[in-house]
This record gives sequence, structure tokens and C-alpha cells, in this order.
Amino acid sequence: MRAVSNLTRHRIMAVLRFEPATITQIAQRVGLAKGSSSYHVRLLERAGLVKVVRTRKVRGVTERYYAMAARSIELPDPGPGQPDVLLRNAVADLEESPAEGERHVRMAHLRLTDEQFAELGERLQALADEYRALSDPSLPDTSLVFALFRPAQRRQAEEDGE
Repeated sequence: MRAVSNLTRHRIMAVLRFEPATITQIAQRVGLAKGSSSYHVRLLERAGLVKVVRTRKVRGVTERYYAMAARSIELPDPGPGQPDVLLRNAVADLEESPAEGERHVRMAHLRLTDEQFAELGERLQALADEYRALSDPSLPDTSLVFALFRPAQRRQAEEDGE
């Protein structure tokens, strides 16, 4: 969990999501020094999240290409009162995205039965999977983040503003 909780490592994994890259390429894309990039990639490699997928010799030096070890990562649910690392990293990415770029951010408060809740979750997952299948590494990166949850129950006094 610690390996993915760091925003820099989150961004390195985003670089490796669609195609392999060298430490130098990762450093350039994330905006890091090569040494920092190497440090973070080694941590991700030790955690089993990235792996070397090919090597080549360049002027006597072995260049390693890294890629994600799996297509997706399942993170454990944060405990009660613990931060949701995935959402925090997504918000950080959103805040750093170009202000002039197109974005779609929406929050909706719903009242759903358990069946409707489950169906909506399945439909959101299916839609994300459908568009993931259409992804082409030559196209610009796009992030899709959604959170479907039932908020903590508040006491009636809090709801009434007392």
C-alpha cells in the first residue's frame, strides 16, 4: 500500500500504464531527476507493481524498459477514518490538469435501493472497461475516476443544523 500511496509513484505508474519506458523517459514525463525516478521505480519494482519487460545495450550501458506488472491494481479499502489514496491522487491530478482543458466533474446525491446501487456500480465499471478497451497509446491521456458510496450516517441533530 505504501508503494502506491506516494503521488510521484502514482504518476510513474500512469506513465507505464500503456507502454514501457526507461528511467530517463519516466523522469522526463513526470518531471523528475533521473536519480529520483530510479529510486521510485525500484520501490515499485520491489513491491511487484512494475517489472523490466526488455533491455537493450546503448553505448555499453544496459537500458531497462519498465512496464506495469498487471493491467490493474486492487487496493485494499482504507479503514474507517483513513484517507483514500486513490481519490487523493486523482484530486491532485485533477488540480494539476490544464485549466483551459476540457473536463467533466460532477457530484450527484442519489437515493438508491441496494439493487439500484449495485446495478449503477456495475454499469460504471462496464463503461470504464469499454472505454479502456478503446485506449490507444498514441492518443492523449485521459483519467476517469468515480466513487460510488453510501456516505456515513449523520445524526438528525447534525442534519438539522443544531
